[in-house]
Amino acid sequence: MPIKKLENPRIYRQIADQLKTLIDNKEFPPGSRLPSERELASQLQVSRASVREALIALEVIGLVDVKVGNGVIVCDSLARSVPPSQEPVMALAGRNQWADVDDELNIELDFTAELPPFSLLQTRRLIEPETAALAARHASDEQLAAIRQAYEQNCRDNRQGSATHPGDRLFHIRIAEASSNPTYAFIIAHLLGHRYGTMFRSLQLHYTTQDMPHRSEVEHLAILNAIEARDARGAKKAMKEHLDAVIAIFGRG
Repeated sequence: MPIKKLENPRIYRQIADQLKTLIDNKEFPPGSRLPSERELASQLQVSRASVREALIALEVIGLVDVKVGNGVIVCDSLARSVPPSQEPVMALAGRNQWADVDDELNIELDFTAELPPFSLLQTRRLIEPETAALAARHASDEQLAAIRQAYEQNCRDNRQGSATHPGDRLFHIRIAEASSNPTYAFIIAHLLGHRYGTMFRSLQLHYTTQDMPHRSEVEHLAILNAIEARDARGAKKAMKEHLDAVIAIFGRG
């Protein structure tokens, strides 16, 4: 079977890209069946959920026809919903996903809306301890290096008296990216990938204590050390304590 075990089995995109390459190279010609989910999961040493996501992505771009209970059939190239491309599967399958609001819901989504600072922090408080725990379990060596580089940038920012703290935000984004959950990464990157809104910046200006950058740096180091030690429980606890401390400082009387 011309399928290679994945070195990083948590990323379903790799599964989809590998299968796309095999199909493009006629290892699985039109009309043939792909191995079953169970077989693929066993050979790739990944979960069946990851395999299923990859197969659905391939169906979205017209490479396969998923027939539940009857296998996955490779389609003729004319059936593709997008032209043949060297782009990764998810770049093709996910294109324009966020371009249009579902008119059946009759709601408006404003991605430019100002988020109240404490609601932002409370949301992060719910999500980020879990991202830290998952990063401790799943981060690749490259992702660990990226988290540490963000921490080092955070330290440099503090030495230079930064008022915007890009290294701080990047540290949290890199952890979310290493969590193995792309939805967590999307949420945290959306929340932190832009400069904070005017309300948050004003809150920082008025209520950031003089020692807060140093305290945050120490707390970040505790999170980093736990992630690098593959201590999921410790990473979760350190992240929770860090965000609790930030909320307490901004909410103090």
